[in-house]
Amino acid sequence: LQSEQNMFGKLVKLMSPKPNEKVRNGQAESNLFIRRAVIAFIGVLALTGVLLANLYHLQISSYEDYQTRSNGNRIKLLPVPPTRGLIYDRNGKVLAENITYFGLFIVPEKTQDLEQTLVELKSIVGLTDDDIENFHKEKKLASRYTPILLKADMNEEQIARFAVNQYRFPSLDVQAYYKRNYPYGETLTHILGYVAKINEKDKKKLQEDGKFGNYAGSHDMGKLGIEKYYEDQLHGQTGFEEVEINNRGKVIRKLRDQESMAGSSLRLTIDIELQQYVQDLLKGQKGSVVVLDARDSSVLAMVTSPSYDNNLFVGGISGKDYKALLEDPARPLYSRATQGTYPPASTVKPFYAVMGLAEGKITPNTTVFDPGFWILPGTTQRYRDWKKSGHGSTNVNKAITESSDTFFYQLAYDIGIDKMAEWMTKFGFGQKTGIDLFEESAGVYPTRDWKRARYKKSWVQGDTIPVGIGQGYWIATPLQVAKALAVLVNNGRVNTPHLMKEIIHANSIEPYKDPMLYEDITGVPERFWNVAKLGMYNVINAGNGTGKKAGGSFYRAAGKSGTAQVFNLKGGKYDKNALKKELHDHAWFIAYAPYDNPKVVVATILENAGGGGANAAPVVRQVMDFALTHTLKNEGNLQSSPQNSPIVSPVPASSMPETTKENVNE
Repeated sequence: LQSEQNMFGKLVKLMSPKPNEKVRNGQAESNLFIRRAVIAFIGVLALTGVLLANLYHLQISSYEDYQTRSNGNRIKLLPVPPTRGLIYDRNGKVLAENITYFGLFIVPEKTQDLEQTLVELKSIVGLTDDDIENFHKEKKLASRYTPILLKADMNEEQIARFAVNQYRFPSLDVQAYYKRNYPYGETLTHILGYVAKINEKDKKKLQEDGKFGNYAGSHDMGKLGIEKYYEDQLHGQTGFEEVEINNRGKVIRKLRDQESMAGSSLRLTIDIELQQYVQDLLKGQKGSVVVLDARDSSVLAMVTSPSYDNNLFVGGISGKDYKALLEDPARPLYSRATQGTYPPASTVKPFYAVMGLAEGKITPNTTVFDPGFWILPGTTQRYRDWKKSGHGSTNVNKAITESSDTFFYQLAYDIGIDKMAEWMTKFGFGQKTGIDLFEESAGVYPTRDWKRARYKKSWVQGDTIPVGIGQGYWIATPLQVAKALAVLVNNGRVNTPHLMKEIIHANSIEPYKDPMLYEDITGVPERFWNVAKLGMYNVINAGNGTGKKAGGSFYRAAGKSGTAQVFNLKGGKYDKNALKKELHDHAWFIAYAPYDNPKVVVATILENAGGGGANAAPVVRQVMDFALTHTLKNEGNLQSSPQNSPIVSPVPASSMPETTKENVNE
């Protein structure tokens, strides 16, 4: 044990540093500490430099950039949509207005639990499934942080119930907004059209046209009619407000603003009283009436029956209502005046008379014997006249007065389809009239090229003959027929039918200016126009005229009847009792008055009503009476005639008697 203790002592002694070694070890540790301290100090200085550099970058060199970003968190530019321009009739009566409503608006980006919020609002403000569906559609199109209308047209109770619970919904607010309203509803739907919500297709079109920025904050735009055609004028210019908001999206204060510019208002040529009067006449009857001012082709009334209430579309039509309109067999959604196409029938005979006289194929004294039919030379093909016994020896005046088909079969054969197409195009057939509506059909005036393109067949002589009495492949709109009559009345001067009378800007009024889309018919002597007009005068005023039911008023009028065949008889005898109502003939009547100083032009078609002279002529008579005594009562003295009878009250066209094919009511 002693020896082991001695050995341990020796080891301890050997391991203990000598005095000089202790000094050296202490010096080394001191140097290491100093080196580490210096390195740490340098690191601190470097990091401090980086910090200072970043502070300089943030506070000085990039100050404006970050200030803008910071303001973006609390300052927003809110669009201020413009007030849509109003629409008036020719006498200043409001046809389209803006009514203030209150609605519940929501900022989806500021709503924590959107779906739960929608569920809770059902019991508070009566939020419906349709409201939610419309909201989701709007959300897809709206910009971020833009308030979206969630519940429209809130009543006082709904507003009060939300006010009590508003603390639970910081991202929602009740605001006032404008909504389009049409006081006369279906009376003007096919003229005014309507505004409706901007959809994805509209958005894409606005972006392509570079107009989308001007629709920030706007929910609606014109979709049909005048509302669509004059959208740029009616919409106005969007303004903005620069506001400060809190983290919940609430506006704290307004910093600056740029006022929106209200849209321009329109004064139309329409007389709403005449429009309503004509609509009452057509109640229960499918058809159309177009009334033009004979002097400039401005539209005084343009009625399509049946129609529909355009207010249904303003706030978003329900699926049920829209389906009902689509499936309605009366087809109220399309405008019969500008889109409905029908064979113009015998209404075109005065236009053909002018053509035949101008081309030298007939003279006022040219006669054709009418036995009640006409046979195509070189064939056995027989074309019947509406009057089975015929009209006997017939000149152009008698042919118009009694509406002889045979006379115009022969004229069509002598002139040929090429020259016929050239002349009827001058009168406006086969092309759009140029009226200030997008919803217009060009109709069809058949030609060789048209048939080849449409049916892959060549034109034959047998195709020409029915076109000579306004049948065959020829279809036209009531507006086209009215325009053609206005051209005849004005001896070939072509005016563009139009609805706009003037645009009322903030500081000026811009009157309508005819775009002169088509050339006048020139080179036709006045006496040729007068031959056609005299024939039309006799239609109403002569004992053998087919339109006597349009006469008997305090003025002299001129007109022409027409009966458009719907069902091809194929040589058989017409028996309306054996045909469905939908296969009965269409009744046409066109007229102008006064005869010596024309002021009004009327074109009427009644679908499946039978003879034009019996059924459409009385309607035209009443329309002219009202137009001359009310709409144009201050337009100068009327040409009087020996006949004098009071204005009759409206009689629905549906209650008028139909006639057979075998009388002079063609």
